[in-house]
Amino acid sequence: EIENELVTKSKTLDELKQSLALNGSAEQTPEALSLRIAELCEMVDSIVSQVAQLKTSMQSILEQWRVYDEVYAEVSLMTTRYLYCTDQCKRSVVSLEALENQVKTLQ
Repeated sequence: EIENELVTKSKTLDELKQSLALNGSAEQTPEALSLRIAELCEMVDSIVSQVAQLKTSMQSILEQWRVYDEVYAEVSLMTTRYLYCTDQCKRSVVSLEALENQVKTLQ
């Protein structure tokens, strides 16, 4: 979105340059307006550079989140497996009397 806005602003700035070249201005001298437009162009270039850096940083962050999501899914699966195994491997609590009866039955 920012890149699209920059393109729009750059076009507007170019139109302003052309308008200045054709019409001039009664309020300021053409030299002063040209200097101001040059400053604006430098500002636009700086912003474009900052947006490019931001885009690179965001891509890096998105890659890190993708890796995090993959690892999280793997850990979640491992946790689920662990919980299932511990649930299946629980020994049932048996009273001494029940064990004695089982021993008698087996004998």
